Amino acid sequence: MYGEGRMIQFQYTAWALFVLLTSMACTPTVKVEPPHEPITINLNIKLDADIRVKLEEDAKKDIAANPGIF
Repeated sequence: MYGEGRMIQFQYTAWALFVLLTSMACTPTVKVEPPHEPITINLNIKLDADIRVKLEEDAKKDIAANPGIF
C-alpha cells in the first residue's frame, strides 16, 4: 500500500509538471506598436463638392451674362 501511494504521488507530480510546461509553452504574445507613418484622413470629398457647386454657380452666371456663347 505504501508503494501504491508513491506511484499515485509520482503520477500526480508528472501530470502537474506536464500541464505546467505545456501551459508555459502556449502563452500568447501580444504586441501593441504605434504605426510608423502618421494616420491621415482624406477630407477632399466635401471640398470637391463645394468647388463643384461654386463652379456650377459661376457657369450659370456666365451663361446668363453671355446667352449667345453656345
